[in-house]
Amino acid sequence: MAESEYLDYTCPLCADTQRDPVTIPCGDTFCLECIKIYWDHSDHLGVYSCPQCQATFTPRPILRRNVPNVGNPEPCPPFRELTPFPYIKRDTLCDFCTGRRSRAVKSCLMCLASYCETHIKPHYESATFKRHKLVDETGHLDRKICPQHEKGLELFCRSDQMCICVLCTVREHRSHNIVSADDERAEKQKALVVTQTEVQHVIQDRMKELQELTHNVDVLKNFPTLSVAPEPMVPKVLINPEFSFSEITKTVSDMKEHLDDICKKELGNISKRVSDTSVFVLIPRSGGRLNAPVRADLQEPKTRLDFLRYSCKLTFDPNTAYKELVLSDGNRQVTRKRTTQFYPDHPERFDGFCQILCKEPVSGLRHYWEAEWSGEFSIGIAYKSISRKGKNSNSLLGYNDKSWSLLCSDSGYSAWHNKMDKDLPGAVRASRIGVYLDYAGGSVSFYAVSQTMDVIHKFQTKFTEPLYAGFGVGSSVTLCMLEKNYRTSH
Repeated sequence: MAESEYLDYTCPLCADTQRDPVTIPCGDTFCLECIKIYWDHSDHLGVYSCPQCQATFTPRPILRRNVPNVGNPEPCPPFRELTPFPYIKRDTLCDFCTGRRSRAVKSCLMCLASYCETHIKPHYESATFKRHKLVDETGHLDRKICPQHEKGLELFCRSDQMCICVLCTVREHRSHNIVSADDERAEKQKALVVTQTEVQHVIQDRMKELQELTHNVDVLKNFPTLSVAPEPMVPKVLINPEFSFSEITKTVSDMKEHLDDICKKELGNISKRVSDTSVFVLIPRSGGRLNAPVRADLQEPKTRLDFLRYSCKLTFDPNTAYKELVLSDGNRQVTRKRTTQFYPDHPERFDGFCQILCKEPVSGLRHYWEAEWSGEFSIGIAYKSISRKGKNSNSLLGYNDKSWSLLCSDSGYSAWHNKMDKDLPGAVRASRIGVYLDYAGGSVSFYAVSQTMDVIHKFQTKFTEPLYAGFGVGSSVTLCMLEKNYRTSH
């Protein structure tokens, strides 16, 4: 099949070969599942648009598969349950071809390169490449190799929520819960399908309630006709001139106003419940393609109760603690003693600055935590790959490209990242600092904790590794116990 013919059968939303193709009124064609998910997020507006040409439709068009129905006039079956988007595989090109590059058939995990049928021959024929490991072609080889051991990332550590190689299980991830990467991917797909189905049912129930209430409101709107005196059914009927419909009219008008108040109140409650319900959205990846549906909330938190919806339980990691720090209260409080503590040597321990990281990773979607402090201290986040050794910028929290932090002292605040610090005059002073991390949205914000939650500073970036909460301790720091706030949507 020619390249132009292949492109005609590609879905613009998932950039993959069309599955169950459907054509919408403007003439553009998409996967049935892709366009269904895309339009589900416009139900609250009532206006639906084409992702390709931006044409709009009202009401929502009925989707039918582009399959001939010769000799079988049965109606189209209902939509299937939502399933995750499959892994989008693209042809990898040979790294050694000149001019027009051929498709790669093998990749070498030693050379970190891909080869076509012609350029792979030396790996089979020469003894020089005898120890090289060949695998079926795969894109982004550098992302599939362990940066520490240069081995394939074939395993998944559920304890640290990251892909690892075989050698990682010997030391860094020893005694952790380890499974194969394929098994973990299959488990997460199953969980995603279940969650998608549950959310879809919730949305359908809410829309059904809204439709019923809208219908009831339309019927109440006809009540004013009752205030008009009925036309006589029988001619020449004499009516007492002293008789008046004023009392009946007043009663009906009062009833209508009362029913209107009830309807407005219920519509407000339903609107709030729909807004608070978690849904699935399509988050674009680099290159404009769409990832599998990811759970995300529609609104940014504003009050402290909103932030508590994302609260997470954190504890300090003793293996990262500087030699002068003492942990207590179930590893939720750390105090600087100014005397050396007898900690065992550990590759993750900070030995140049009085710093410590938390044990639990904070990655994926949204997280929130709070800390109380005394004495000068810094609070922030860092990649696990941040340097732990030496007294230099590579290991100082917030002073390299692997960490972000807020320095707090009696004189004020300053924001630190990658050898740049910014003074924050006028920020609200507080002994309790809240940290709100939107990993998928690429932001971390620091707040002076109160019911109004005054923002001190916000970093906007793109995170590429698992993150951990970090602290620089001047006197003492305590991780606050937070209770999750479950809204009515749960």
